[in-house]
Amino acid sequence: MKKYSLNELREMYLKFFESKMHLRAKSFPLVPHNDNSLLLINAGMAPLKPYFTGQEEPPRRRMTTCQKCIRTGDIENVGKTARHGTFFEMLGNFSFGDYFKDEAIKWAWEFVTKHLELPIERLYVSVYEADQETAEIWKNKIGVKEDHIVFLGKEDNFWEAGIDGPCGPCSEIYFDRGPEYGCDSPDCGVGCDCDRYMEFWNLVFTQFERHEDGTYTPLAQKNIDTGMGLERLAAMMQGVGSIFDVDTIKAIRDHVCELANATYGEEYKKDVSIRVITDHIRSVTFMAADGVLPSNEGRGYVMRRLLRRAVRHAKLLGIQGLFLQELVKTVVENSKHEYTELEDKFEYIVKLLTVEEKNFNETIDRGLNILKSHIEEMKTEGKTVLDGKACFTLSDTYGFPIDLTREILEEQGLSADEEEFKVEMDAQRQKARDARGGSKYMGADETVFNQMNPAMKTKFVGYHETSLEGTLEVLANDETLLDAAKADDEIYVVVSETPFYAESGGQAGDLGTITTATGKGIVTNTTKVIGGKFAHHVKVVEGTLEKGQKATFEVEKAIRMDVSRNHSATHLLQKALREVVGGHIEQAGSNVTKDRLRFDFTHFEALTYEQIEKVEALVNEKILEGLAIEVKEMPIDEARKLGAMALFGEKYGQTVRVVNMSGYSIEFCGGTHLQNTAAIGTFKIISETGVAAGVRRIEAVTGRGALHYYQEMENSLNEVAAAVKAKKADVVKRVEAVVSEVKSLEKENEKLKSEIAASKAESLLDQAEEVGAFKVLATKVDGLDMNALKNMGDSLKDQLVSGIVVLMSAAEDKVNLVVMATPDAVKAGLHCGKIISETAAVVDGKGGGRPNMAQAGGKNIQKIGEALEKAKAVIKEQVNA
Repeated sequence: MKKYSLNELREMYLKFFESKMHLRAKSFPLVPHNDNSLLLINAGMAPLKPYFTGQEEPPRRRMTTCQKCIRTGDIENVGKTARHGTFFEMLGNFSFGDYFKDEAIKWAWEFVTKHLELPIERLYVSVYEADQETAEIWKNKIGVKEDHIVFLGKEDNFWEAGIDGPCGPCSEIYFDRGPEYGCDSPDCGVGCDCDRYMEFWNLVFTQFERHEDGTYTPLAQKNIDTGMGLERLAAMMQGVGSIFDVDTIKAIRDHVCELANATYGEEYKKDVSIRVITDHIRSVTFMAADGVLPSNEGRGYVMRRLLRRAVRHAKLLGIQGLFLQELVKTVVENSKHEYTELEDKFEYIVKLLTVEEKNFNETIDRGLNILKSHIEEMKTEGKTVLDGKACFTLSDTYGFPIDLTREILEEQGLSADEEEFKVEMDAQRQKARDARGGSKYMGADETVFNQMNPAMKTKFVGYHETSLEGTLEVLANDETLLDAAKADDEIYVVVSETPFYAESGGQAGDLGTITTATGKGIVTNTTKVIGGKFAHHVKVVEGTLEKGQKATFEVEKAIRMDVSRNHSATHLLQKALREVVGGHIEQAGSNVTKDRLRFDFTHFEALTYEQIEKVEALVNEKILEGLAIEVKEMPIDEARKLGAMALFGEKYGQTVRVVNMSGYSIEFCGGTHLQNTAAIGTFKIISETGVAAGVRRIEAVTGRGALHYYQEMENSLNEVAAAVKAKKADVVKRVEAVVSEVKSLEKENEKLKSEIAASKAESLLDQAEEVGAFKVLATKVDGLDMNALKNMGDSLKDQLVSGIVVLMSAAEDKVNLVVMATPDAVKAGLHCGKIISETAAVVDGKGGGRPNMAQAGGKNIQKIGEALEKAKAVIKEQVNA
């Protein structure tokens, strides 16, 4: 057999199906689009679900892709075996109501025998036991011998996903790798768990619709969905034992060995760690390139878990310092030809993973300290098993793997309650599944838009036009399609052509009016819905709107202009951030309305005042320069050569729209823009905040919004000037003087309060009671805040010499509590923290503290007297104890 590299095999496959009139599409991002049934894309067909269901029209009835995928169901086994991995590429050819079994089987056989030149005598096929049609094709049309056709049951050869959706029988192609890979069982054959008969291509014939009640009906549109793991195919063609020996993956594996000064294949434990790091660095690199950020939930949690497992195993191998950035280079180098986003986002990927690696190194040290505390406590209490909840907290909060917890405990002769840990983990996974929605095929219930003709699409003509004469083609409410709508009805209008921009890319949808001879509607929003349609959200305000009527579609021009100002300004802002802050800056989201722009970007700490000032100044400089804004559609390769920036997670076709601001800012963008940056007017940043780990947010205003903001600031300044009785030019000096004066008065006030407290303290000492060997003063003092109460408590404690002070005060509708004890009282066993926790509960409060001092707050002023009695009772218990 001829050996091919992984990259060669990918290209061979895609070119073969291009020759069969398939549209070759780039891989979709790992983050699913409009599908909450998945956290991450896990199969080649997953991004194509709308085409299989007929909800959307595919760009062509035949498609072929190499889809990047992540599956984490077997994450605990990754590394332990040579076959498990989380990241893989899936080759697929698809038919949406075009060809079916005959062609799919014929072309699969042609590719494996004529192009891969696999020996026919070593090829086997499996067929669903009830699918005689497929068996006949293999036998009579392809010529596969009967003893090379194996019938298997529904569990093996019938594909379905979730509780509903398209499904059908499948047929798999196997390759006999030879007896050296076998298990020596006399029954060894296709379907055996050993590695001899490798299933490498699955042909799925989606010919049925599964319903939620478990019944099946034939699909009107029969489809083909095939999947072939590229890494598995490469291992087979290269004659190697596992995916970790495949050329591109072996390059990463060898780099890991170099960093660890280890040799692969010599020691099982080390091999496990080498495989874990090799696999996981691929996953997190591709996830980062598609905009996934490490977090404690959802796909971010998956990423964080993979990254932390890699770092954990690096420590086991003795790899010192930050190492992920070195491995990222190898991942990118081996995959950048097909996945250009890896090279485009390289600086960002390295920055993101390095920050997370640093954070985890700090976190794992904290986790070690917490685990040591647990061990000390267990030994003190004579326990030998650490409860599962503590293990889960170590894992979930501190990223401390259960195997590491187990290992450290075993060194101390202890163990972990792993059953309880599993219960906690399962509960968290269920919570994540519930948050994501049910396991329906598309992960969402159908809407009224599913009732519309899937072939209908909306063409946007509003880049240059803001009005259009057209026809009301589809009217609908939330439940059904309509023939007409009357005044006060809120409806959706869908047409084939519109000047209204639909909300996307962070830009708000257009507003405006739709007018007919019999009525008028106000467009309150415009959004994209399934199948490439635009929905105009309309409130009918006059007369009636009727299906089929001629209508005038009119966009509100002033609002469109305000939105365009803010949108063009976001492009200048992103470029300025990259220049001032760093090249790792990437857009992580945006929201552009008529009133302001909001821009989220990847960065790992707050911007300094100086950075914000520089960014704002740079954007305004480019506005004043009056840069011409040119918008062109061009081939994606040409756009990349220009240096055009792409958005995270976006799937671009072969032709893209590029917004070029005189070469200063060049971005892929489908939004509406100005013709010159001068029309933005002015740009003002009004806030910079953090919104998530590794994501910052800038809010800013432009044009009329900025003028309004400046006017508000001017009005505020006038009010301050009037309040402090100063001219506007002197406001700062006058406010500084007032602040200084207030601070001086506050100090004087505190001094007077202390003197009053000391004076009151002398009269309170007479209330002290003898409890055992100690004096106890428990009393109410009106009108003191917490600071004053603590000052009085210190004074009374010093004067008691030996004893305990309990003070309560009602101030501003709440209760302040302080308990203080002298050193000898503490030595004798009195504990202020325990006293106050029981006492505060009486006044509906809580608090705590050290043995010698504690404080609390409460809500129930009426129960202060009862609380004081409770305090005395608790003190007596402690003294008697």
